[in-house]
Amino acid sequence: MSSQFDVTQAVRDLVAAWNDHDTDRAVSFYAHDVAMYDVGDGKPQIGHEGFIRMFAGLLRAFPDAQFVEEQLIVQGERAALFWTLEGTHQGRLMNIPATGRPVRAKGVSYFEFRDDKVVRIDRIWDVAGVLRTIGLLPEL
Repeated sequence: MSSQFDVTQAVRDLVAAWNDHDTDRAVSFYAHDVAMYDVGDGKPQIGHEGFIRMFAGLLRAFPDAQFVEEQLIVQGERAALFWTLEGTHQGRLMNIPATGRPVRAKGVSYFEFRDDKVVRIDRIWDVAGVLRTIGLLPEL
């Protein structure tokens, strides 16, 4: 990590790129061989192509998606971002057709940086809550 690199600012800039739906800017934060693990995916997404595929799927499902930072914890080259996703289910999500319902989902992303780039990200989010919101699971 370069002496000028600021993990806190990098994560916040990455979230801004997500919220602007700017794929090119967002992908620039990731190493070419980044490994991305998501509780909603059956297998990890690898590299820039994996990120672009994942991001396109998110924007297809929620074209108005916005991430709200709830808490950011940084320790060295690692960061945990607790976030809330707000959006409208307007496209396929996990092979579920659009419902037009507003969705608010909580989650956490754990980032590992090396050489000023994200080399690994683990994402855990409330899949059951989203499925409940779009009418596929009963209320508890």
